[in-house]
Amino acid sequence: MSVTIFKRKIYDKILEWKTNRSHKYSLLIRGARRVGKSTIAEEFAKKEFKSYIMIDFAHTSKAIIELFDDMYDLDMFFLKLQQFTKTRLYENDSVIIFEEIQLCPKARQSIKYLVADGRYRYIETGSLLSLRKNTQDILIPSEEYKISMYPMDFEEFLWAIGDNVSADTIRLLLKTKKPAGNSMHRELMRIFRLYMLIGGMPQAIETYLEKNNLCSVDETKRAIVDLYEEDFTKIDGTGLAGDIFESIPASLTGNSSRYVYSSARKGIRSEQIYRVLPDMLSSYTVNIAYHSNNPDVGMELEKDPERFKLFVSDIGLFITLSYKDKNFTENIIYDKLLSDKLDANLGYVYENIVAQILVTKGSNLFYYTMKSETSNHLHEIDFLLSSSTKICPLEVKSSNYKAHKSFDDFCNKFSSRIGEKYIVHTKDYKRENGVTFIPIYMLPFL
Repeated sequence: MSVTIFKRKIYDKILEWKTNRSHKYSLLIRGARRVGKSTIAEEFAKKEFKSYIMIDFAHTSKAIIELFDDMYDLDMFFLKLQQFTKTRLYENDSVIIFEEIQLCPKARQSIKYLVADGRYRYIETGSLLSLRKNTQDILIPSEEYKISMYPMDFEEFLWAIGDNVSADTIRLLLKTKKPAGNSMHRELMRIFRLYMLIGGMPQAIETYLEKNNLCSVDETKRAIVDLYEEDFTKIDGTGLAGDIFESIPASLTGNSSRYVYSSARKGIRSEQIYRVLPDMLSSYTVNIAYHSNNPDVGMELEKDPERFKLFVSDIGLFITLSYKDKNFTENIIYDKLLSDKLDANLGYVYENIVAQILVTKGSNLFYYTMKSETSNHLHEIDFLLSSSTKICPLEVKSSNYKAHKSFDDFCNKFSSRIGEKYIVHTKDYKRENGVTFIPIYMLPFL
């Protein structure tokens, strides 16, 4: 079965590596399973090199794997590799792709010598790369240039569905600081809600384009979720990592100011969470927002490692995961997003997509809470962004609202540190009292 090749922005980053870095570094593409790493690597190899060899360590011959046992004679190594794959390599115009390289640690260690040899170029793809069992006995090469690949963003989704107009329209509206107007705003929100329902996993988008059926899309996403949970058993045989992943929607539903351990498993201790969390993060299946104890431009120095929120890395998977134990027909988020009637108590859906957008744009996630001066209520700012010497608070609103007291109190308390102030909502663009209200479909283009 042929794989649909979608236009991806990461292609330009890979091209920059080939032009400026490939003679000194291999390229390591990191990302979650099924995000499109192997597809884009092979597509790039076909277009940009005279020949390529792709070795999938999840499905290759014993003879090829054994080649990496002895890298002393590289002439013989390349001779055998070309013979086994029936592919000719051309000096300075061929690339060798190591797919799922974490499954063959010796191949990853060999990168140091292959890059130094200089005859060919190398691309690595892999998931869960920090697993200790895959790296503990090897020397990790420093000759790797690492880039991260995420689910398809909103603009890539627009390209995939054949919409080559909306992105330019949104950019122009942002540049001119103008609202879209009722009709255009409704249409752009409709497309964005569709993106939320399908998500950015290429297989899910391909299923939508082929079948135009959200039940089929949900089945595709469930298969990806199942794959992730199988991977989590490799991280932690007790199943805790999988429980944490499944609990993310429930933890966000409770409006807690931090991830609630008991939402994963009753009686769980913090040290158990911290033991599996680093590998979960390295799998790119979850995004994390840390609490900033002192919101300023150096938030990384002021983060609280024991106080955080977790999000699913893809909004489509998040929606499926929210009702994983029920049939597709019982997943009310589909109906409510399609009809534009998402309840306020489902606002965490928008919070998850905002986290995804910000991470894809290269931001580390931070949030802030502070006590109200008039009650025991906690004020929370959903996200904090750094911009030059200022911080930019960002609040997410999913439904109609009349006030944003938490946001105002925060801005007043830290007024000397505040730059732009954003409220991301489902209504049209406007500027009011120094606050920029932007519709959620504009956030990826901000």
